Amino acid sequence: MLDQLEAQSPDALLALIKMHAQDPREDKIDLGVGVYRTNDGATPVFRAIKAAEQKLVDTQDSKSYLGPEGDTGFVDALKPYIFGKDATMGGRLEGMQTPGGTGAVRLAVALGKAAGITRIHLGTPSWPNHAQILEDVGVETVGFSHAKADGNADIDALLDVIANARPGDAVLLHGCCHNPTGVDYTDAQWAQIAQAFAESGVLPILDVAYHGLGQGVEEDVAGVRQVLAAVPEALIAYSCDKNFGLYRDRVGAFYMLARSADALPAITSNANALARANWSMPPDHGGAAVRTVLRDDALTALWLEELAEMRERMRRVRERLAAADEDVPGLNLAALANQNGLFAVLPLSKAQIASLREDHGIYMAGSGRINVAGLHEGNTSKFIAALADVTGG
Repeated sequence: MLDQLEAQSPDALLALIKMHAQDPREDKIDLGVGVYRTNDGATPVFRAIKAAEQKLVDTQDSKSYLGPEGDTGFVDALKPYIFGKDATMGGRLEGMQTPGGTGAVRLAVALGKAAGITRIHLGTPSWPNHAQILEDVGVETVGFSHAKADGNADIDALLDVIANARPGDAVLLHGCCHNPTGVDYTDAQWAQIAQAFAESGVLPILDVAYHGLGQGVEEDVAGVRQVLAAVPEALIAYSCDKNFGLYRDRVGAFYMLARSADALPAITSNANALARANWSMPPDHGGAAVRTVLRDDALTALWLEELAEMRERMRRVRERLAAADEDVPGLNLAALANQNGLFAVLPLSKAQIASLREDHGIYMAGSGRINVAGLHEGNTSKFIAALADVTGG
């Protein structure tokens, strides 16, 4: 029976990682893998997380099961940072822990399908796993333009989608630091989006995977809060993988906003049943570490300091690239200064991307997506010069 399976296409990013590892050039640059890196090219464990983990080692007295909802203390500790002062949205909001943001997105899509969602509108380009999850769950994907050629969000395309959505539709949006483009909606555009959702009644699914890595902890969720304040129902996927550096620990949360507090028990029971069937219960360690950080004022301050360091470093890289706009004509590097997060997409051809890899030792996704955090003071000039070479600048 198993010999009837057809081989799947290898993951392009994993192949890129392998090629980079095998490249002997000492000045090679990896812009493919989507993790934060320091000026030294390291992806360190947060100091706040290290301290929290030590606390857990010293005080945790059991590894017993928690249940499909996971660590509710972790889920509750995040709420004020995501949703603001009214962290339960008047008693209409509840959440649960998931294996990473990926688990949260899958749970959102599966719960939406169970509630009658048949189509999900998704801006393109998007994180590739979004479409894979939608296909695997069995929901139709309908694409719309996310970004325009000038490096700004295509707000008209989104508003048109929301206005013309039909019953059984949902719209999946990145809350901040769009992956792969880095192109976010402005505060004024989020106000338009919130009003459009309120008028149409279409279900918003909001994916918040890079909170705190764009403009700031409050600023990055301002748009999400505008939407949630305007709509009766919403689903929110959240990841701690990037903003706590817990990539391999798979730390996420899934939140459900209901029309009323009375409607929540039925919704959460369905989410728990789906979680039980998918992963039984989420891994505990990373969520417990985040809870420990957020319940300790000193560790919370340290975490916010570390986040600010990351955010400011990536902003400096973006500004350096933007300043080279005239040195590399045709790529609109100037737009990168107004974009956010780890990623940006450069309009390079397949041949130019291959030349960057083969001639200059610079590795990036075939789509032109780069991990901005892979650049630093020691290699940014080389990258700009290589771009000028392959584009004829």
